[in-house]
Amino acid sequence: MAMVSSSSSTPQNPSPLQKPNSPTPPTPPLRIRAPSRKPKSPPHPPPWAERKLVGSVDYDEGRRRVSGEVAGVRKDGIPARHRLRVEGSRWQRDWKVSEVAERVLGLDHWEDVDGVLNCWAGRFARRNFPLLIREITNAGSLEHAVHVFCWMKNQKNYCAHTDMYNMMIRLHARHNRIDQARGLFFEMQEWRCKPDAETFNALIHTHARAGQWRWATNIMEDMLRAAIPPSRTTYNNLINACGSSGNWKKALEISKKMTENGVGPDLVTHNIVLSAFKNGAQYSKALAYFELMKETNISPDIFTHNIVIYCLVKLGQFGTAVDMFNSMKEKSSECRPDIVTYTTIMRAYSVCGQTENCKAVFDMMAAEGLKPNIVSYNALLSAYSSNGMHVEALAIFKSIKRDGLRPDIVSYTSLLNAYGRSSQPEKAREIFDTMKRHNWKPNRVSYNALIDAYGSVGMLAEAVKVLHEMERDEIHPDIVSISTLLAACGRCGQIVKIDSILSAAKSRGIVLNTVAYNSAIGSYMSVGEYDKALKLYKLMKENNAKPDSVTFNILISGSCKVGKFTESLKLLDEMTELQIPLSKEVYSSLICVYSKQGQLVEAESIFNRMREAGCFPDVITYTAMIHAYSIAENWKRAWDLFQDMAGRGIEPDPIACSSLMEVLNRGCQPEMVIQLVELMREKHIPLNPSASYEIIFSCSMLRDWRTAIQVIEHMEPSFSSTSLGILNQLLHFLGKCGKIETMMKIFFKILASCSNVGCATYSILLKNLLAAGKWRKYIEVLQWMEDAGIQPAAYMYRNVISYAWKENSMEYVALIQEKIKRYGGCMVEEQIATIYTLYGSKVCYLTLNYFLFQKAVQLEPNSSVGELIEYLANNRRCSLKKLHKYYSVLSNRSMNRTYYKVRRENQYFLRLLPISVDLLKLKSHVVQGSLREKIR
Repeated sequence: MAMVSSSSSTPQNPSPLQKPNSPTPPTPPLRIRAPSRKPKSPPHPPPWAERKLVGSVDYDEGRRRVSGEVAGVRKDGIPARHRLRVEGSRWQRDWKVSEVAERVLGLDHWEDVDGVLNCWAGRFARRNFPLLIREITNAGSLEHAVHVFCWMKNQKNYCAHTDMYNMMIRLHARHNRIDQARGLFFEMQEWRCKPDAETFNALIHTHARAGQWRWATNIMEDMLRAAIPPSRTTYNNLINACGSSGNWKKALEISKKMTENGVGPDLVTHNIVLSAFKNGAQYSKALAYFELMKETNISPDIFTHNIVIYCLVKLGQFGTAVDMFNSMKEKSSECRPDIVTYTTIMRAYSVCGQTENCKAVFDMMAAEGLKPNIVSYNALLSAYSSNGMHVEALAIFKSIKRDGLRPDIVSYTSLLNAYGRSSQPEKAREIFDTMKRHNWKPNRVSYNALIDAYGSVGMLAEAVKVLHEMERDEIHPDIVSISTLLAACGRCGQIVKIDSILSAAKSRGIVLNTVAYNSAIGSYMSVGEYDKALKLYKLMKENNAKPDSVTFNILISGSCKVGKFTESLKLLDEMTELQIPLSKEVYSSLICVYSKQGQLVEAESIFNRMREAGCFPDVITYTAMIHAYSIAENWKRAWDLFQDMAGRGIEPDPIACSSLMEVLNRGCQPEMVIQLVELMREKHIPLNPSASYEIIFSCSMLRDWRTAIQVIEHMEPSFSSTSLGILNQLLHFLGKCGKIETMMKIFFKILASCSNVGCATYSILLKNLLAAGKWRKYIEVLQWMEDAGIQPAAYMYRNVISYAWKENSMEYVALIQEKIKRYGGCMVEEQIATIYTLYGSKVCYLTLNYFLFQKAVQLEPNSSVGELIEYLANNRRCSLKKLHKYYSVLSNRSMNRTYYKVRRENQYFLRLLPISVDLLKLKSHVVQGSLREKIR
């Protein structure tokens, strides 16, 4: 090898790191080396490594298949010594790499995978190993990839390659196997395989998926120490690691550092930053960043739009989100909405309570050729469940299975919540048990939904059992569990349970937040414990839990219910001092406070102040104001306010309509009530019991039985939940109008839907039948009463006997006389209930006294007055016999000490002792005076 002296030559091109005035260092001798044997890698993969598309058609099944195949090094390309061995064995197969991968993946990972690989002739060419690893890792099977990789390392011709480790690290990242991915990183260095930029990128991406942004930052520092310059992908992975864990500030800092280092961000970088803002709940910052992107002429893609729409929904800007969605549909060639976009819009409609629009978007997605996934189904299921629409929710749940998808924990929880919101806790429990049978472990949200299902119907004991079951499953209750139980206590009216739940939360270390305090204060208010509610409110302020508008609304409305109007106004002043903006609910409560005091001017002032403050009234506020006009009996102002509500596009609800009907009936405007009924029918507003009563009352004033029948058609599905008093009023009105057949039809429907039809309903029916001259039907109804276990009163038979005599129906006369003898001493409770229904409370009070003293005269004549009173106080059954003994019993007996004892112990019955002389027709003034003196 030729050597050149260093003193005879100077360097022609000095080093850029050398200082300009420094002495020239001695030049080392030049060594002439042989050229490297390793050829330069071609720009494109060799033919044996290329992926080719191969199509096949199965004419029998009517299916086609297009797949990519990699041939790899075949038998002709392996070394000669191995080729002779392969050709001499009948067990060796000259498979393609893709064919080997397909055979391996067709086996379970615990089966004989090594047997398949050992029959492959291409195993003698080490260039096939990276191709095989790539095919298996692309399939996503971690167990098969690990098995094949271990088999490769046991082969004699194996040579570690960086690409293989990179692919294995990425595969472990997809399966969230962080420790194994990190182990592969150290293992490749033991095999003297130097990590490159792709290796570090894969490892950073692994920790980014797990949200371990500190590890990802340390790995990037190791990358810089290894003198490997980070690429744009490296920065994107690191920003994603910070953003996925909610650390948006660190993500923004890295993106700025990325720009400073000369690596410009691309659209992926901007999307990752937007996602970091979204994960950190910085929705306003995300929208501002999006506006900055548009100013720099960066064209957003579908991922950008999805993030922005999500942020708009979270901020409550539903109209803007829908406008962006419609704009994407119009410009479908540039950015076509995908399944994530449709699902986000469905969630927006779900939050607004617009289930019909949510279903329309779901159908639109299917019409566009996008197959709904489980997330889309869950969004629609959640929309139905939040409104208690359990029938529709169950239909969607079944369609999930029909479409070949498996319901997940969110699907079961949503269906459970649907039954809970519709007051069906037993069905909710069935769904909960079904979820466990299908190997889904209930989470905290599932348990809270079941607790709410029991608590919403007042089944507090079962709700507490679910809480204990939750703790047995090692799921700790959270503040939502406590708030749900506190609200259930308020519905049940159990004060002791409220205190015990608060103590249980304290013992478990659960710190109450504002929502929990609001639930507890509301529960105390609902059971009438005003002082305890105020005490808890003071404790709330001591524990630095800031009250909000909901807190003050509960306190103001609760104070109004117990008549503490001054305290309500003091709470308003305190709310103003704390600079808490008044909500619509608070304004509505204040209107109720002033209206109950008869201060209509102040109520109108609050209503106008609400509009001036930019807080637009809702249907609850309008209803409160209509109720204020109802108390003031100003139906004209109430009607004008209702028209104003309709003009502002606010849809009235059943409560608002019933309140307006009440004030119209008070103002003797039944025609306007009927007009309001037509409006409710046009807008499909359901009738509540109050509205039904007011409509029937108006129809009775107008004698408009046709409208009443139309109202009945709307009421028929809800007969089981309608109060019996309204149904009795309806029967009475139809009977007065002479519509006996219609009355009987309604009565049959009431019998079919109500199981608690009592004597009062039968009395109304009998009275109208008798007035119409249908006495035979009257006797038939009396028989129905006996069959239903209701004992008719004797006077019911006496009323009809004269009609039988007129018709000369001796069979009926004999039957009626027999019934009168049998039921002569019927129960006083049934008679009193009937008299109360027909004649009112005053006559009922006098009649009750009459029955009591009729029963009292059955005592022996030598009984004392004290025994008489004791009998009256302890017995409720009465008889109509021996009335003539009454005079002698009361006039010939004197008071004794028993009377005073009974008077102390039976104050309730002694209130019934003052006798109506007119009712008993007593003509003896001596008896009247002595009796009053003794009772006094």
